Amino acid sequence: MSARATTRPGGRSARVQQSVHQAVRELEAELGRDALTVPLIAARAGVTPSTVYRRWGDLRELLSDVAVERLRPDAPPADHGSLQADLAAWAVQFAEEMSSAAGRTYVRDALLGDPEQGNAARCSDYAAEQLKAIGVRAAGRGEAVPDVETLLDVIVSPLMYRILFRPSDLSAVYTDRLVVAVLGRAAAPPSA
Repeated sequence: MSARATTRPGGRSARVQQSVHQAVRELEAELGRDALTVPLIAARAGVTPSTVYRRWGDLRELLSDVAVERLRPDAPPADHGSLQADLAAWAVQFAEEMSSAAGRTYVRDALLGDPEQGNAARCSDYAAEQLKAIGVRAAGRGEAVPDVETLLDVIVSPLMYRILFRPSDLSAVYTDRLVVAVLGRAAAPPSA
């Protein structure tokens, strides 16, 4: 992905990004993914194809940028009253959204059009921000909270593996086991 597409632009640049992203979503819904071309998207967005190529490089990078925006959470994680309940609800929702046909397509797009892995980092940051919000809320209630990296390693990493390679093995029972494991790890005394 080009460096320009990873920044949060303002003014005209923001309007171009918004109109191109909207054109991608509309055309994909109307014509299907296989029909998408840069000239078709540019025409719908009201920009020239050269604008799209200059900003995104190619169709794959554009689809990657759109996918990352679609993977951005809409709202902060829900408060269910305890760290365990918050993590369990978040993990189930994350697994359901990412393992859906659309979610898996967005994950693939985000990674395929991202040779420099900037989009992978942005997606990881989305999960980290959500987990941090859950942790801050739990700490405010006086609960012991594992660090964000541990939450990513013990909950998100195995979920992404299952989503990408073994989606039939996903269940609320599985996500609950991950939450119990990370909380058990946090409660365990440090090993000598």
